[in-house]
Amino acid sequence: RPPAPSAAKETMPMNADLHAMTQAALPDALRRAAPGATAPTLLSAERVTWPDGSLGCPMPGRMYTMALVPGYRIRIQSGTELLDYHASTRGQPLLCPPGQATGPAPRSAVY
Repeated sequence: RPPAPSAAKETMPMNADLHAMTQAALPDALRRAAPGATAPTLLSAERVTWPDGSLGCPMPGRMYTMALVPGYRIRIQSGTELLDYHASTRGQPLLCPPGQATGPAPRSAVY
């Protein structure tokens, strides 16, 4: 079993909601880690605005609301994999499959 996840050095304190989202994503990353792998490491956790209801993780054949959605992006390094978790402010972080993640809305688009 891999050791407990480690956290990246924080330059700014996380707000409580972002901290809770990070604490939900790290155990999932640990469960996905290969046996004997080093502990997953938090690379970044940020509050973002997603450009639509896909939360930056559009699934083929699905339709999404076309409105800005406040949320979070959490990136975790697990072995050689970068795990990209996305969430709205009302949901749990979900792992976006590799190569499927898109970025948040540009800050200029956020009102």
